[in-house]
Amino acid sequence: MSNQTIHYDYIIIGAGAAGLMLAKAMSLDSFFDRSSILLLDKDSKTTNDRTWCFWEKGKGSFDHLVSKDWKHIQFAAKGFSKDYDIAPFTYKMVKGLDFYEDALNYISTKSNIHFKIEEVLSIEDKNEFALITTQNQTYSSKKVFNSMFSYDMANHQTKYPVLQQHFLGWKIKTDQSVFDKNKATFMDFSVPQKGNTRFMYVLPFSDNEALVEYTLFSKDLLPKAEYKAALTTYISENLQIKNFEIVETEFGSIPMTCYPFSKNNSRHIYHIGTAGGWAKPSTGYAFMSTARKIPFLIHHLKTNKPLNILEFKNRFWYYDLILLDVLAKNNSQGHSIFTSIFRKRSPQLLFNFLGENTSLREELYFVWSCPKWLFIKNLLIRILHKK
Repeated sequence: MSNQTIHYDYIIIGAGAAGLMLAKAMSLDSFFDRSSILLLDKDSKTTNDRTWCFWEKGKGSFDHLVSKDWKHIQFAAKGFSKDYDIAPFTYKMVKGLDFYEDALNYISTKSNIHFKIEEVLSIEDKNEFALITTQNQTYSSKKVFNSMFSYDMANHQTKYPVLQQHFLGWKIKTDQSVFDKNKATFMDFSVPQKGNTRFMYVLPFSDNEALVEYTLFSKDLLPKAEYKAALTTYISENLQIKNFEIVETEFGSIPMTCYPFSKNNSRHIYHIGTAGGWAKPSTGYAFMSTARKIPFLIHHLKTNKPLNILEFKNRFWYYDLILLDVLAKNNSQGHSIFTSIFRKRSPQLLFNFLGENTSLREELYFVWSCPKWLFIKNLLIRILHKK
């Protein structure tokens, strides 16, 4: 390791969705042309290690990266199944590798932005700057954006429940036409719940290829074998597929918590992405949530105000908090909550609500579709500051 500390005006730690969106936004803004910017990640970002999905009305800024979209979705549970036309929304999917290549190719054209493949070992906020140590080098900057997430950031407290959205997904290919490529299965709760909130998620790419994902909203991960067994059973029994090939695998865990990650920010270090609490607490959807926050962060940087005064908390945070309180104490009731919503309300209202684009009147109408006693009880507990 070199003993000399190298200084940058801005350092971005992590080349995931948040880090790359921020780096690209800075590269597109002439304000940052004279600034030295360093992007660090331990990985070269050359594999398709994840997919991001989101809903959107009409055309969007990521359309050139969308590999598949759906205008119809299905919701299913025991005793209830319904297909929905989600117009004017479209459900869109972006492959991780396509996103990485697009952002890194653009960033590589900027001489003031440097991408280095180095693992960050430590981050410290000193009085005048932040110090970043990797296995190769030491860097300093007055503005560091950290997207490295650890559950330890939220698990040290008990005021806010910490659940996980954890999943194992298989991209499978069959030797026969079995999928409706125009319809995504948004949630299928017909699988055994086993005291948790468990569902299947199916994204068909063609009539014989699809991503089938076993997803849970719960506190703890499962043994790997349990995810695999659930997927195998669902594919063979529910989808009636006897022969298939696993083309790709993705496993992940996304935090579902209203813990204020902004508490981890300091004068010179600002947490972004999942580490900044940018994933929607009630759903784990992070891609568009992050995309909406980047312009505000860019504007804030231009004001030269302290990093740690920028926050994104709004009234939707309270809705998320009550739902997570309910799921933390009544995890087996997740299927009944979502079934009630899909029985009584349109997916268009759901998408607007989760996208934080509803009026207070619409929000009350939406929330009233949920099992009332569960939510009223947990609301009162929060109001009374009881555990």
